[in-house]
Amino acid sequence: MNKSIDKIIELAKSTLKIEADAIYNLQNYINTDFVSCVQLIYNSKGRVVVTGIGKSAIIAQKIVATFNSTGTPSIFMHAADAIHGDLGTIQNEDVVICISKSGNTPEIKVLVPLLKIGGNKLIALVGNINSYLAQQADYILNSTVEKEACPNNLAPTSSTTAQLAMGDALAVCLLDYRGFTSKDFAKYHPGGALGKKLYLKVSDISSHNQKPIVKPQDSLKSVIMEISSKRLGATAVIENNKLVGVITDGDLRRMLEKVDSIDSIKASDIMNKNPKQIEADELAVNAMRLLEQYSITQLVVTNKGKYQGFVHLHDLLKEGII
Repeated sequence: MNKSIDKIIELAKSTLKIEADAIYNLQNYINTDFVSCVQLIYNSKGRVVVTGIGKSAIIAQKIVATFNSTGTPSIFMHAADAIHGDLGTIQNEDVVICISKSGNTPEIKVLVPLLKIGGNKLIALVGNINSYLAQQADYILNSTVEKEACPNNLAPTSSTTAQLAMGDALAVCLLDYRGFTSKDFAKYHPGGALGKKLYLKVSDISSHNQKPIVKPQDSLKSVIMEISSKRLGATAVIENNKLVGVITDGDLRRMLEKVDSIDSIKASDIMNKNPKQIEADELAVNAMRLLEQYSITQLVVTNKGKYQGFVHLHDLLKEGII
């Protein structure tokens, strides 16, 4: 049993080492053709059509997804389907990236001449620079690997990993070339926690909460009732339409530990005059950082100093802001 376990671990490590070496070696293939591909795609008025067959087709779909999410309009076209009607997907201004390890498959040999007739620029992301595909392409992205990680050197492993990595390198260079920012990223990723971190503002959350308010002269009972009814664990203390303090349920507990009589206690006696605040137009993720930094559960939300309400830790967690 131990021998079997050792063999599994050894083979897994070997696989990762072979694939890591394959990716590392791609640095030697980053040349003027790669630069020309970046500039060609950037200056194109059309889309990037990425095509391939077999495992390369799966890699093509991932590259298309990465392009689209980083500002490069792209579409996937299966090489086999292309010669059975899908060739109409390609428009005049489109740039075509054809992915293949060998560059010599029957589908590629049928497809490439049709692409050439259409006049579209052809980029070969290929593992054989002497192949038919490489010879016919306008530009070559070399993804040659020494060997597959498969013990039989058959199953596409290192080769598809290299294709994927080269696609990522192209996407990242295009991203930088475009000056693509986190705000742009948020536009293409509005869903999920990632998107929310990039665009969700404090006001988007706090506006749904109630706005607990007491006056400095209000009784302790009034303070407790306000905190309890609004269910935010705190209340603002407002005087002449200005925020003068905040009282949290923690302030109430600390007060009860210190005094024997609570009959004469007013809001002004226990309020925190310098509460932690955040502007309404700040990103919600920044509110989470403040809560973590000060180990508190709520922040006062203001708009140019004017009280707007509260944002609570539970609100942020509910939105997936962690």
